[in-house]
Amino acid sequence: MIKRFVIAAIIVALFLGGVGYFQFVMKPKFIGEFMAKMVPPAATVTTEKAKTATWADQAHSIGTMIAIQGVDVAPEVGGVVVNYFFDSGQDVEKGAKLVELDNSVEQAELKVDQAILEVAKLEYDRQSKLVGKGAISQSTLDTTISKRDAAAAAVQKNLAHIAHKNITAPFAGRLGLRRVERGQYVSAGQTLVWLQALDPIWIDFPVSESEMGRLKPKAEIEISVAAYPGQVFKGEIEAFDARVNQETRTLMVRGRVPNPEQKLLPGMFANVAVVAGEPKTLVSVPRTAVTYGLYGDSVWVAKEAQVPGPAEPSSSGEAVAANGVTETKLIAERRFVRLGPLQGETVAIVEGINEGDEVVTSGQLKLQPGAAIKIDNSSPLQPKAERPKQ
Repeated sequence: MIKRFVIAAIIVALFLGGVGYFQFVMKPKFIGEFMAKMVPPAATVTTEKAKTATWADQAHSIGTMIAIQGVDVAPEVGGVVVNYFFDSGQDVEKGAKLVELDNSVEQAELKVDQAILEVAKLEYDRQSKLVGKGAISQSTLDTTISKRDAAAAAVQKNLAHIAHKNITAPFAGRLGLRRVERGQYVSAGQTLVWLQALDPIWIDFPVSESEMGRLKPKAEIEISVAAYPGQVFKGEIEAFDARVNQETRTLMVRGRVPNPEQKLLPGMFANVAVVAGEPKTLVSVPRTAVTYGLYGDSVWVAKEAQVPGPAEPSSSGEAVAANGVTETKLIAERRFVRLGPLQGETVAIVEGINEGDEVVTSGQLKLQPGAAIKIDNSSPLQPKAERPKQ
């Protein structure tokens, strides 16, 4: 009985010893060998070298084009349209006749007043001779003179009414869409057509009060609009508003832009860059290379580094480099940067990147400090097409 108990105890002890040996010796060894062979694959990224470029010291804003002279052409008096003398979109000179209203009543009244004036003039001529002979008194002649002047004033009044029925261009410019038809009755103040002077043209844009001190009158401005991508229109600052907006803390600035081809139209949305200082030489990188964050902006840089060669497990189960061999590989290094001005798809780096550094332009989400990377520039990241402005 005792002999059987001892044999059973030995068997149990051998079993537990085997389990313990596997759990605490063999298992860590297997895990170490497996982890030694588990090398993360290199992340594929695209890169571009940082370059040195000359950057103009500019202040950027968004503005709206405004005509230097622009009015809604409207009659001072109401009436029926007899005729119009322009087409939509036509360029006209100052004083050009645009619309004629019915003035038949005023013409008839004018003939009556002119007849009265002629009679008053004849009466004045006769009485002025009689006064010289002492046949009538001076007071009688004065009454005749007042009647003559009143008749002349009535004629002038009717001529003014007739002139109001002929609407002319107050200045040279381009007409908008015609909003009047023959036979239509128009009331006083009703818009018949727009008239805009297009060359030169104003642009109003706000700047923050922190940049007010950098801007001066006659400073050069550069304007770009969505209608003509890639084309830059140049002008200069003409005036500053007299106060800062209390809600936005911005100052409204007005610029004047030559517009000989009349491509710029009132109401256009425009990007404005004001030349505020001397050009600077700064390192620039693609805009896609910058990772923006709450605690600072950063750029990933592809850097060569010496790393251990293929690892082999040791007797203790730990991975060690085979024969102390090292390899040169590309790894990702994260650098925090201080950004400068932005222009199109390029951003200037004031601090953190040097000329010639190879910066990662896509694939940043797969990276961590020291991660192995593989460069593939066969399909570089293309910027999205600019969305149309509403």
